[in-house]
Amino acid sequence: MSTILPNPFIEQRADPFILLHQQHYYFIASVPEYDRLEIRRASSLQGLRDAEAVVVWRKPESGPCSELIWAPELHNINGQWVIYFAAAPTRDIKDGLFQHRMYALVCDDADPLSGQWQPCRRVFTHIDSFSLDATHFVHQGKNWYLWAQKDPTIPGNSNLYLAELLNPWTLKGTPVMLSRPEYEWECAGFSVNEGPAVITHGQRLFVSYSASATDENYCMGLLSIALDAPLLQPEAWHKSARPVFGSSWDNHQYGPGHNCFTQDEEGRDVLVYHARNYTEIEGDPLWDPNRHTRLKYIEWREDGTPDFGVPPADYTNVP
Repeated sequence: MSTILPNPFIEQRADPFILLHQQHYYFIASVPEYDRLEIRRASSLQGLRDAEAVVVWRKPESGPCSELIWAPELHNINGQWVIYFAAAPTRDIKDGLFQHRMYALVCDDADPLSGQWQPCRRVFTHIDSFSLDATHFVHQGKNWYLWAQKDPTIPGNSNLYLAELLNPWTLKGTPVMLSRPEYEWECAGFSVNEGPAVITHGQRLFVSYSASATDENYCMGLLSIALDAPLLQPEAWHKSARPVFGSSWDNHQYGPGHNCFTQDEEGRDVLVYHARNYTEIEGDPLWDPNRHTRLKYIEWREDGTPDFGVPPADYTNVP
């Protein structure tokens, strides 16, 4: 494939997630209506732009997962297709927060676009509170579940938690908190740690995450840990004191974040994220549809840490 990445990559798709599985790329994201889950598949990364969006699930008219379908991710866990997403029973705000909880959809068929998806299951954690943005990764031979959640005893909207999985919808053991909003850049507008994503390089495992309100203050932070360290020991993790990716006024790119990672056909690491190209939002940013999916190549520094650079301007070629 060419090293030219169009920007935006896919318009009006926030919280993007791209899975590379058995020589196919799969794309899933939040849709502006927050009412359905749709998957695209292509044999190339670029092919996702024009691939058909197949709706695999629509929200019910009522019930615990009938509103505000947010931040889906598609994973293949031990041969089962799994979609993680967050949903709320209403659009009401209670104690300053929406009422999202986390859910899992499972499909045992080979093809997630045409297969039969089982009824959604609630993913229960250690607290019954606002929770969202779950991701999965495999490390040290175990399946891990990483997500954002409110702890009523901790100020702010959400912290990052990690637990091992017993199966795709059941946690094993007691979760641990990896990070909470503490720096000024994590607490602009709202105190938020959310949207975690995992990548390994060299001898370290990295967790990127998003912080602050979802306007131009939105930005990315970074956690890291040695590959052989115990993941459930919070003291083994290192947290960057500064954001690693943020708005670029020169390039008119605002609020980059809620990222994931993938690779192109040549094995180059790619940052997948969303951002707007303006700051003048009418009304609640939640209902502004123009957080577009964007891609950017990742460079790696000599010390093994990722260099995300700055978000490139719209309609430019990204070398």
